[in-house]
Amino acid sequence: MSDTYPLAAGRGYLAIPGPSVMPEAVLQAMHRAAPNIYAGELVEMMPGMMSDLKAVARTDGNAAIYISNGHGAWEAALSNVMAPGDRVLVPACGRFAFGWADMADGLGLETQIIDHGLQAPWDMERIAAALKADSGGRIKAVLAVHTDTSTSIRNDIPSLRALLDDLGHPALLMADCIASLGCDRFEMDAWGVDVMVTACQKGLMVPPGMSFVFFNAKAAAARKKVERVSRYWDWSLRSDPQVFYQYFGGTAPTHHLYGLRAALDLIHAEGIGNVWARHERLARAVWAACEAWGTEGTMRLNVADPALRSHAVTSLGLAAPDGTRLREWTEQQLGLTLGIGLGLAPDTSPDWHGFFRLGHMGHVNGQMIMGMLGGIDAGLKALGIAHGSGALEAAAGVVAGS
Repeated sequence: MSDTYPLAAGRGYLAIPGPSVMPEAVLQAMHRAAPNIYAGELVEMMPGMMSDLKAVARTDGNAAIYISNGHGAWEAALSNVMAPGDRVLVPACGRFAFGWADMADGLGLETQIIDHGLQAPWDMERIAAALKADSGGRIKAVLAVHTDTSTSIRNDIPSLRALLDDLGHPALLMADCIASLGCDRFEMDAWGVDVMVTACQKGLMVPPGMSFVFFNAKAAAARKKVERVSRYWDWSLRSDPQVFYQYFGGTAPTHHLYGLRAALDLIHAEGIGNVWARHERLARAVWAACEAWGTEGTMRLNVADPALRSHAVTSLGLAAPDGTRLREWTEQQLGLTLGIGLGLAPDTSPDWHGFFRLGHMGHVNGQMIMGMLGGIDAGLKALGIAHGSGALEAAAGVVAGS
């Protein structure tokens, strides 16, 4: 038998930045017959589940569920507090900030984008200048992506809130936590976030299909000033339902709800502080390995400063086409699927093949991360891609706490 015979048989490992690894408890909870949607356990469990969901978001405010992906949450959030002609300010440092801005444009809003490129976080001085120039108060909201999944930059939400407060600017602070909720520390109420959007398929560990919008009293007051919101996106009944179906604007996403209940049980059993600490330590292990590999050859972390890196996803560069070669090898030979380098180069450019991403979010532990890193190390060696030594030792040291 050839020494190059693939070793991919067995359970694969999806190490992309969402959908994340689904816990067995979540999958088992969803593997059931359709429940009654008019009475019984599904109806009865909703108030407690909404309370537990808000606890993960660290808010005592309101929450609404949508049967959609994160793009639906973007539209829902904007539709409830904005009217055509309103202006939003979008500090961008990756593909998803531009995506949210494009959604706003499609709704007839004016978008003012401050482009920070693909490797730098927000520049508060540039944002302050834009807000100061808005003497007429035309900017109604700032669309702030906490972690941009394309670049793996983690932005400073509390500092942005402080800036708005110091300037006395009334704009709503709207945060995209699709990649960060349940992974990176996020404190909606303590940080003064007015609207937050997220989705179920990353830190919440449920198959794609549900998204969530959380909002406070200031955002609720803004909703009352909007003359027309589509019946489906309107959060009014969803956040304060009188009957079960109003949570969803119709038929419930039944099996996703059972999965979410199981995921929330896991999160609260571990404790949200411990969840954040686990992600932080595992991320440091990933970075330690990547930094060791990068001492020779062309591998580099997209974000140089560890303080600015996401604890959920890491974006990396290699000389093209080695990023694609490495991803193909680990998937075909090991059953390890790495993420594409989304948004770091035009999809039609040869440079696109020089990037990849590692997802380390949700249901991951030390042995899984070490296995992922071992697979990458094997791929680098098998393909003859130049890299530094000692990567696995460096990562093991972080995992071991040494």
